[in-house]
Amino acid sequence: MSLIISETENAIGTIIMNHAAKRNALSEALIDEITTTLEAFKEQNIRTVVLRAPSGAKVWSAGHDVSELPNRGRDPLGWSDSLRVLIRAIQEYPGPVLGLIQGGVWGGGCEVAMACDILVATPEATFAITPAKLGVPYNLGGLLTVMNMIPLPVAKEMLFTAQPIPAAQALNLGVINYIKPVDEIEAFVYQLAGQIVANAPLSISVMKEELRLLSSARSITPELFERIQGLRRTVYDSHDYQEGLTAFLEKRKPQFKGE
Repeated sequence: MSLIISETENAIGTIIMNHAAKRNALSEALIDEITTTLEAFKEQNIRTVVLRAPSGAKVWSAGHDVSELPNRGRDPLGWSDSLRVLIRAIQEYPGPVLGLIQGGVWGGGCEVAMACDILVATPEATFAITPAKLGVPYNLGGLLTVMNMIPLPVAKEMLFTAQPIPAAQALNLGVINYIKPVDEIEAFVYQLAGQIVANAPLSISVMKEELRLLSSARSITPELFERIQGLRRTVYDSHDYQEGLTAFLEKRKPQFKGE
């Protein structure tokens, strides 16, 4: 059974994450279906994409499928990790990707939402960045996505506490563009998508790519990169990393030791 539903109309493509049994956890299978659909949309000259969960969903995405994270000793979020592949596919899609957000957005799902170009959420939506609950070391690409969207003090609070922020606060911070009631959000998002489709697609595609390149243009020396990667290796080689994964799978609270 497919884990997504895809539709196209008037150069607008829709991808509905539809794996309710796992609360749209970002498994390799779900991500593969999304990225394959994005490639198909590209071939069909779909100018704008709406990424969403089913109407009325309590959880937009539960984040990275923890059961697929590797055991200690291997980078859990390397270049070829499925989550990183999805983030790049959204950011590099040649048209705007609009996130229609209902329900909780957790962990890697929060980064997926932030990789979208425009976010519209319902009032009850929440956003939580949760690697600290699992003992997972976030990678540079993930942190850059977050830092491009959230003021540094707020990013620190979200990363260190792993607690959600409500839609109203996300709107005030500029993380989301609009808050709309449940009964209005679909019409609003597709009206917005229609306004985008009416404009020059090549102009929009080039401006999106310019913004992507400029927002990632950070100066970093090889020595600094190796220093950061060394810090991350300390985490994914640790007892705490293995304990976080084991506790999640055993559905218990982890006992972190800082070692």
